[in-house]
Amino acid sequence: MIHSKRLHIALWIAQGVLAAAFIMAGFMKTTAPINELAANGMSFVNSFSEGMIRFIGISELLGGVGLILPALSRIKPILTPIAAIGLAVIMIFAAIYHISVSEPPVPNIILFALASFVAWGRLKKEPILSK
Repeated sequence: MIHSKRLHIALWIAQGVLAAAFIMAGFMKTTAPINELAANGMSFVNSFSEGMIRFIGISELLGGVGLILPALSRIKPILTPIAAIGLAVIMIFAAIYHISVSEPPVPNIILFALASFVAWGRLKKEPILSK
């Protein structure tokens, strides 16, 4: 396998951007009151139960951590592309929801593309090896 330093760096950047986005969003969905989330532009929270919003938040938090920690520690680094796949799936469902309520799914598409890039890169092109 030919290793590309530029691809490796691009993957780390994508992982960092995705991790920051999902950890912040997940933290908000996990800790903030539902009415505060709705008031701050997350109107979709009124369409789901509080338990579902908290579940989505925890999933995003764990996915964000999973993009960085296993790769950085090189302990079970296969969890990094698995986390990316999980986040890509969340973005598919989010896009479907936003389309169903006539909202543009552009952020979901961008995050899906980045997560797919990380999954592909860390599975096929630049996997991180275990210690």
